[in-house]
Amino acid sequence: MKQAFYASSGWETWGLEFKPVIPEGMSLIFDEDLLFEDDQGLRPSAVVNRWACELPTSKVPSDNSWPSYVRAVREWMEFGDEYGVVLFEGRDRLKALLSAYSVHRARGPIEARFRASTWNQHMAILGKFYLWAIRNGYTTDLPFTYEHATGLFEGQQKEMKVNQSRRRQAKGHVTIKYLEDDFADIFLKGLARLEPDGSEERGYRGREMARNAAVGRFVFASGPRKQEFTYLLACEVPALPKRRTEIPTPVPLPWAITKGGKYRTTWVDYGTLAELHNYLAFERATAVAGSTWMPPARWGEPLIVTDSDVRGGRVNGIRMQWEDLGPGERRRLVAPGGGSMLLSVCGPGRPFTAWNTVFERASDRIRERYEPRFPHVHPHRGRHTFAMQTMAKLVSGYYARLAQKVQPGDTDAALALYLTSHEPLLILRDLLGHSSALTTEKYLNRLDTNRIFADLHAPEDRSAVRSRQAEREAEAEFDDEGDI
Repeated sequence: MKQAFYASSGWETWGLEFKPVIPEGMSLIFDEDLLFEDDQGLRPSAVVNRWACELPTSKVPSDNSWPSYVRAVREWMEFGDEYGVVLFEGRDRLKALLSAYSVHRARGPIEARFRASTWNQHMAILGKFYLWAIRNGYTTDLPFTYEHATGLFEGQQKEMKVNQSRRRQAKGHVTIKYLEDDFADIFLKGLARLEPDGSEERGYRGREMARNAAVGRFVFASGPRKQEFTYLLACEVPALPKRRTEIPTPVPLPWAITKGGKYRTTWVDYGTLAELHNYLAFERATAVAGSTWMPPARWGEPLIVTDSDVRGGRVNGIRMQWEDLGPGERRRLVAPGGGSMLLSVCGPGRPFTAWNTVFERASDRIRERYEPRFPHVHPHRGRHTFAMQTMAKLVSGYYARLAQKVQPGDTDAALALYLTSHEPLLILRDLLGHSSALTTEKYLNRLDTNRIFADLHAPEDRSAVRSRQAEREAEAEFDDEGDI
């Protein structure tokens, strides 16, 4: 069984009267013979593809999530094939297969094992698929056993169903960590090929160190998610203030690349922004100068940019705003002078997106050479670290004291007023893009913030509905840490 991405280019040659109604870039599966029907009717793979095509309108709007959802069902199908159990088998056979699958993922071959969090994610996806299949008449049987439970939210009871196939896992604050200041400092130096004492690292010949150091520091200083900084355009980086200032500079993040499509503004300190501009002016400028790079055909049609400015440009002859372009489109943008439009590039102007690898290699090197206790670092840990460091400064009054030094006519006056007239929790809520301060409180509690958060309270309504919404939104903050 194969899994591939759908592209409509060339559909006119497929012998079809109309263009297929399939979301562009959707992850689909195919049997080895490439058939979707046989003597018994529609094949299970075709049913999975129908479910996949409905994901964008079934609370899975991100194209980054579609392959993971489809892969979870595909791997379940492939495991069933080994035992002669088809996707829509009877309940007894499906339950027996689920037991064998649980053992396979827990104690089977090392490369097949799942951590508890990954197993629970897969079970949630399979549960959604089978419930969809039942609603659409493809089956009547589930492989899972559900038990009814009563949850208490702010004094109100709510009935719920609990999937008994889930594994117990450690509490969030035990497994999900930020970097303390000393570890964050070591990590950022590692990205820049520096020893913990700041001297040049010996015996290591890394590449693109200026890019890694500048963008890594930006992540820790402003808290964007991986998709948000990976697909930020070079022209969207805020201008460097004419004079050095202690007040942070606002950083707008376009709605088309943020989680949930919510426009927000975070901030960045002057030193970090200056380093980012140095990378833009030298290493990046050298990489894209005269570049003949073009996106590969599998990505889609190249988007040639002319008349570019900070807000938009002419793309293939049509005036467009950058904020309306999603990650897939941004990756195909070709700058007027050549090379990718993305902030991060590699080689002769190609877009660079492999930030998981950069962060993993840097943390592995630090652990091997300098600090055996150093954790595995993924890009989202930079967001957690930003949240903790920023909250500590807000609670201590650091930013408020800086704001008091700003004169009414200064360019920093608006942000200074904001810093002095809002509570710390509300400020961090806006920087992180949460819908309520209650979400921010729950998110911070997941990071174990007793030392800076014990005396704070959320000044918003704590009704049962808002509490449940905040719980779900705070939980979603850690989706990027999954490994499915």
